Amino acid sequence: MHKRRLGVVAAAAGIALLAACSSGNGTPTSTAGATTGAAATTPAAPVTITYEVWAGTQTPAMKEIAAAFTKENPNITVNVQELPWPQYWSTLQTGAQGGTAPDAFWMLAQQIRPYAAGGQLLDISDEIKAENVDLSKYPKAVIDLYDQGDGKIYGLPKDFDTNAVWYNKALFDAAGVAYPTADWTWADFRATAKALTKKGVWGTAAPIDYQSGYYNTIFQAGGRVIAADGKHAALDTPEAIKGIQFWTDIMKDGSSPTLQQMSDTEAETIFEQGKVAMYMSGAYWALQLYNNTALRPNIGVAPLPVGPAGRATVSSGIENVGFAGTKHPQEVKKFLLFASGQEAANIQAKSGAVLPAYAGTEQTWMSAMPDFKDLQVFIDASKYAVPLPVQGNAAEWQGLQTQYLTPAWNGQVPVEQAAKDYSAAIDKVLAAG
Repeated sequence: MHKRRLGVVAAAAGIALLAACSSGNGTPTSTAGATTGAAATTPAAPVTITYEVWAGTQTPAMKEIAAAFTKENPNITVNVQELPWPQYWSTLQTGAQGGTAPDAFWMLAQQIRPYAAGGQLLDISDEIKAENVDLSKYPKAVIDLYDQGDGKIYGLPKDFDTNAVWYNKALFDAAGVAYPTADWTWADFRATAKALTKKGVWGTAAPIDYQSGYYNTIFQAGGRVIAADGKHAALDTPEAIKGIQFWTDIMKDGSSPTLQQMSDTEAETIFEQGKVAMYMSGAYWALQLYNNTALRPNIGVAPLPVGPAGRATVSSGIENVGFAGTKHPQEVKKFLLFASGQEAANIQAKSGAVLPAYAGTEQTWMSAMPDFKDLQVFIDASKYAVPLPVQGNAAEWQGLQTQYLTPAWNGQVPVEQAAKDYSAAIDKVLAAG
């Protein structure tokens, strides 16, 4: 399963502020950190820390990173634990409240706020300063996404992503349709999707997907998701409405499976089955598609189409963070810096698992999948990327998208009305703090 950005678990989204916990998991506390007397020369006791992740395609690389860290730190063993996406967040919430959260784990920008505000995350600012970590090596947009305004640093990015259009060359060839060009427009995309839609094949897929879908077109139309003051939604502005209507027009054309069909079978799966010709998604999907050896020779990548206001793609990334209640804070801090550092980034890159956040490792990632000739598109997209909107309790208000946007996707209400209703709902969440 590739790295998921959607389907935020309601339980995780709905929590107010997680209560701080003082207990943690793992083996007995080590003597690491002793600096005086006999203890200073006594080898640290062996420690095992847990590192929880959710994406199956990345797990082998995460285990290799853990092993590389232990090679450098023989007394610290890292136990990588993988959970399915929904279970990951529900388990993390329960663990943070009960003091049984993993020592280290992955975090998303739209999920971090309640954990940080509740004192659940380890502050690694001191370790970053002590180790002279160069923050300029990481995409500023991703660093800024995780800034909670409290002067603390809770983690560092392990990866980042931009969006592009994955397409099936065989379906283009069968329909006699030209491949996408670097300068194609919204009108070109829509016309191409119509031309590719034949019996049993759709030109594209248009799920209600904020990160891979309508956020991108909102910015391409010159709109915003959240107003500049960060206190109000902006989905009901003419520009944002135009960005949403890009997708409802595609649904109206019949160029996409219905929402019900994409509920029964995920859009990504329909694409991999050869029934969808184009699909907007992130760099994180690359390895899964590459591992589909039957589909691999037919895969192409094109930039997102140019909108009325120009180019844009939202960008985000996973951060490695630690649990404030861990019994091994120094060991965890050390691992977090390693897991987001250059050596770990190169391990990720060589596996093709994900586009690393550490500058200078992008070419290694592309070289890991030599049959994909167009991956540079994702790197180039960083030049016009905008940060994923995550103001306030983003997990909560993003979790409302299906409720408010489904009627517009299904043609039951005008886009303007759906956007107005959703904006009002977002405003309530933002006002709640």
